[in-house]
Amino acid sequence: MRVLAAMSGGVDSAVAAARAVDAGHDVTGVHLALSRSPDAERNGARGCCTVEDARDARRAADVLGIPFYVWDLADRFETDVIADFVAAYAAGETPNPCVRCNERIKFSAVLGRALALGFDAVVTGHHARLSADGVLSRSVDAAKDQSYVLGTLRPEQLRRAMFPLGDSTKAQVRAEAAARGLGVADKPDSHDICFIPSGDTGAWLRDRLGARPGPVVDAATGETLGAHDGAFAFTVGQRRGLRLGRPASDGRPRYVLDISPVTSTVTVGPAEALDVWGLVADAGVWAAPDGVDVECLAQVRAHGGAVPALARAHGGELAIELRAAVRGTAAGQAVVLYDGDRVLGGGHILRTLAGRAAA
Repeated sequence: MRVLAAMSGGVDSAVAAARAVDAGHDVTGVHLALSRSPDAERNGARGCCTVEDARDARRAADVLGIPFYVWDLADRFETDVIADFVAAYAAGETPNPCVRCNERIKFSAVLGRALALGFDAVVTGHHARLSADGVLSRSVDAAKDQSYVLGTLRPEQLRRAMFPLGDSTKAQVRAEAAARGLGVADKPDSHDICFIPSGDTGAWLRDRLGARPGPVVDAATGETLGAHDGAFAFTVGQRRGLRLGRPASDGRPRYVLDISPVTSTVTVGPAEALDVWGLVADAGVWAAPDGVDVECLAQVRAHGGAVPALARAHGGELAIELRAAVRGTAAGQAVVLYDGDRVLGGGHILRTLAGRAAA
């Protein structure tokens, strides 16, 4: 089979490509140039998309003896991921750019181009398992599992994907890379948002959106407690960096409960006010017919725990009743639903519901 290996410059994608070669596939490596100014990105591995990453990917391809190319997708990435990220924050949402990148870049733009060029599948270094018939499941390494950021991919995309690392732990992947003589064996994992080199999301958004000052308001009393330069710098569930003038009367910490982009108001209150018992999401990927109740597990963060839930589809939306409350959940996040380790589907949260059995 002729396959395209997406090589980020990290250890996972290098070993995934190597395993595809070992499996007898005709493998071509490709590095995705996603930054318009890669020289400005930080070195090391706090982010990705750097010149250093491209060089590491090329060196790994040389060790494996496979053809290697760089595809410039910076404009597509700017439109489909970065602009979407900015628009979501401006609307008071909390997006996950890694989910969007998988949806719109790696398994849309890249997969589409690969198929047009005659490739049969795209290989990536994601830690997730994929059966022969395209069923996605969690990795055996729970700490590194990435099924959540892949959980909104459509069945036709998964049928053209290969995730060779799903049955291995990260320690095993690093040991294999060292044994193969891959220079990235000890390279640290990437962290943070790859297109925000400073790691300061609030400052980065302020540069894009400009200052939008507004009040910080107490949810219980309506009293103005402080001010801010832009509601986009806050996320639901945030505790630190609120810069309030005085502590709460009961001495307990306050958290961001709500963000109103129209009035640029940030509302704060106690932790228990963050409890969410229901979610409504777009039915991005869901096979069950409308009105059919499905017992499942719901996960709303890449590394968060999954809670028991009941999901049903209706009119293009998923209503999800949570059996246990989750905190700090907001519109824009992805929700992925599981049957044990198997991914059932999911979508992007449209709104949250506070009351029990509200979904």
